[in-house]
Amino acid sequence: MARSTIADYLVYDTPERLAQAAAEVFTKYAADAIAARGVARLAISGGSTPKRMFALLATEPFVSQIAWDKLHLYWVDERCVAPDDAESNFRMTYQELLSKVPLPAGNVYRMEGELNPEEAASRYEATLRNTFRLEGAQAPAFDLILLGMGDDGHTASLFPHTDAIDALGRLVVANHVPQKDTWRITLTWTVINQGKRVVFLIEGAAKAEILHEVLLGGYDPERLPAQLIRPENGHVGLLLDAEAARRLPKSGTHDDAETGTLELTR
Repeated sequence: MARSTIADYLVYDTPERLAQAAAEVFTKYAADAIAARGVARLAISGGSTPKRMFALLATEPFVSQIAWDKLHLYWVDERCVAPDDAESNFRMTYQELLSKVPLPAGNVYRMEGELNPEEAASRYEATLRNTFRLEGAQAPAFDLILLGMGDDGHTASLFPHTDAIDALGRLVVANHVPQKDTWRITLTWTVINQGKRVVFLIEGAAKAEILHEVLLGGYDPERLPAQLIRPENGHVGLLLDAEAARRLPKSGTHDDAETGTLELTR
């Protein structure tokens, strides 16, 4: 029988409250990892919710709650642009967070989007192997991976009907995205599924229908790549705003946020 995954979701009434919750999750899992192992390795994504979250993390009380010297920051994916390009995930993170907090530069591992895509992917895979001290077929286990989801059902830079969906045995790949006429660099879904905690941050009415389909529709990862995210620990978390969650079941309240749980099966 195929392994099932439990999806736990929290729904907040505004994008701002969602970003606050995301900052709390970032801070909690970083602290938990540092307490357990002396270091926290987190992989982040771009987007409007992470942008608001980063801005909060650079302010009190969050900035004082994080042991920045023990935090190591990685990226889930990147556009194939220079780090100072307006489209760069790194640039947004630098402007909102990195330029404002005492995170050592040596603890920041950006994807080199300015390079040839295949070279950039190979170099980032080497970075993961070196910093996680991987051997052979081992994959990195991030303490927290934060993901978004597009209104086409993609996550990371795993877009519908693209080669990265079928990439096995790799940690990082260059992915050509014909529908956007561009290249992206992305962690593979097999790496994402090794994360100790995997959390989606999703907001906006444009995501409501596709989120319902990803969670409650038939299993079709070629068309809905976000369905590939089934962590090895059997749990995935979703932080949602009310607009994105309007097609999902509701059950109870917690910290003034609606909560729900779904069992996802293949």
